[in-house]
Amino acid sequence: MRIVIVGGHGKIALLLAEAAARRGDTVDSVIRDPRHSDEVIATGARPVLLDLESNTATELASAVRGSDAVVFAAGAGQGSGVARKYTVDRDGSVLLADAAESAGTRRFVQISSMGAGQPPAPGSDEVWAAYIDAKTQAEQDLRRRDLDWTILRPGRLLDTPGTGLIRLAAPPLGRGDIPRADVAATIAELVHTPATAGATLELVTGETPIADAVAAAVS
Repeated sequence: MRIVIVGGHGKIALLLAEAAARRGDTVDSVIRDPRHSDEVIATGARPVLLDLESNTATELASAVRGSDAVVFAAGAGQGSGVARKYTVDRDGSVLLADAAESAGTRRFVQISSMGAGQPPAPGSDEVWAAYIDAKTQAEQDLRRRDLDWTILRPGRLLDTPGTGLIRLAAPPLGRGDIPRADVAATIAELVHTPATAGATLELVTGETPIADAVAAAVS
């Protein structure tokens, strides 16, 4: 399988590229900074230089064309303001969906966030509120598409080693933590599980092996 990861220098994306390469997949990782190319290459992926905030859907479609699946893993990241939550976390997903439709790639896995789909809690920091709103709008856009989409909402992200044991279910699952490595491994499994198309799933650490949890989510 050929997978295109957008936001390819993110922590989850780098781990996903490694996990997918171990499965024998071919991975193209879209990045905007050429200085990150070596890190992408080290995962076994091929770097593709594009910027979600300046390139067009047509240009992105050229990178996506011929792929079996795309993964939206981009995010404005810590330290970014309200505006970039929308230009990256929302508009970037919309751009990739436009590109996937144009390129004829139906499988689309979107990394969202637990808390999306609901109004931010009263008194939330304005940047956090914008992030949740942007993720919610990105989800809403994807659900309107004629694509084989799966939306994944991880809990609070950790940089600890993965356990390989998760809880994965339709919302509401309840708050919890999840290592980024387990998020990446779950996405690698979801990409290969087309029966999850049309599902919105939440993810936290649990007691079920990843492949079994994905299979149970389908059933």
